[in-house]
Amino acid sequence: MKDVTPQTALQAQILDAYAFRHAAKVFDPGRKIPEDEFNTILETGRLSPTSFGLEPWQMLVVQSPEKRALLEPMSWGANGIVSGTEGQLKTASHFVIFLSHTSATMAADSAYLPKFLREVKGFPEENITGLLGAYAQFQAEHFDLTDDRKITDWARHQSYIALGNMMTTAALMGIDSCPIEGFEMDALSAVLEAEFDVDPTLLKPAVMAAFGYRASPPRHPQSRRSMDEAVRWV
Repeated sequence: MKDVTPQTALQAQILDAYAFRHAAKVFDPGRKIPEDEFNTILETGRLSPTSFGLEPWQMLVVQSPEKRALLEPMSWGANGIVSGTEGQLKTASHFVIFLSHTSATMAADSAYLPKFLREVKGFPEENITGLLGAYAQFQAEHFDLTDDRKITDWARHQSYIALGNMMTTAALMGIDSCPIEGFEMDALSAVLEAEFDVDPTLLKPAVMAAFGYRASPPRHPQSRRSMDEAVRWV
């Protein structure tokens, strides 16, 4: 019998969490995630890596039922219409909207970036100049981040790193989650501006996520491609 070491036990715990996780379409509305546990989930998002360390996203946690109701008309992936349930907006313990920065703050020549590098990262001026020069080259030459849509999409991609880490953390704690892209971008932006004081020139909705405890077991077993199909070694 193979010895169980602390490392192999940890590996099994990680894989068990991934097997447990599924995209929960409806949650048990009577169960709430303890505050300290959800703060741990948020903290793993906050500590997640981002390109150039620029953290080009903001998390908006929507807990008010009245505020959540405002999101339902344009959030078909969270209002239960597709799944034939009450949906995540009505039932989730916690509901998060990731907002991505735009070119107003993420363009290489923005006033925001040197301030961020100075005040958040604590970089000296000579390092700020060098980093912004490399970042400008990255935007213009390497990734073609040359207009607001491209920069906003790049920032949006960064939020998925934090989201993935948060869902894994939740699963390790026996908490369910669901990533949600099912929303109308322009309509959601308009509601966020009018009702949530979100300036659309600075922040755009990137992706949503619901957290809580499943109301029932998954309808279908988890299925994925085989390792041989998903991974190529060279």
